[in-house]
Amino acid sequence: MGLAPSFSFAEDQTWGYALAHELMSPYCPGRTLAACTSDQAAELRQWILLQEAAGASQEEVMAVLEQRFGDVIRSSPEAEGWGLAAWLLPGAVLLVGALAVVGVLRRMVAKPEGPVPPVSMQGSASPSSGPVADGASGAADDEIARLVDQEIAAGER
Repeated sequence: MGLAPSFSFAEDQTWGYALAHELMSPYCPGRTLAACTSDQAAELRQWILLQEAAGASQEEVMAVLEQRFGDVIRSSPEAEGWGLAAWLLPGAVLLVGALAVVGVLRRMVAKPEGPVPPVSMQGSASPSSGPVADGASGAADDEIARLVDQEIAAGER
């Protein structure tokens, strides 16, 4: 009866599988290397694990992969140069949108400018019954008040 060989991995030798889940597959667009079902992706995952077992660092493996496949293998852009814009642009758009929403909501619930004149429902259209507006709008208000008074008087008869 033979014993199965035991492998003892150090804690720093566990990055191979995690890296396969982080990298985008060059063989299956839009999928990670771990989710890609092509034979080439399986070979690439195996190559990463062999590099890890051979003692290569994750940075060395990433450098080789980027040299071979370019930046498209990264699942997220680097936070430098144009990649930094990809990190900052969504936050800036959210901030501008939030400020726009706050501005619109403030206008919607803002109180009217200046004092609002009280509305008087009794009395005649005399100047003492309430504030009188300037010009033609004051005359129109007086006419409306007179008509309302006539209707009330006609309804009481």
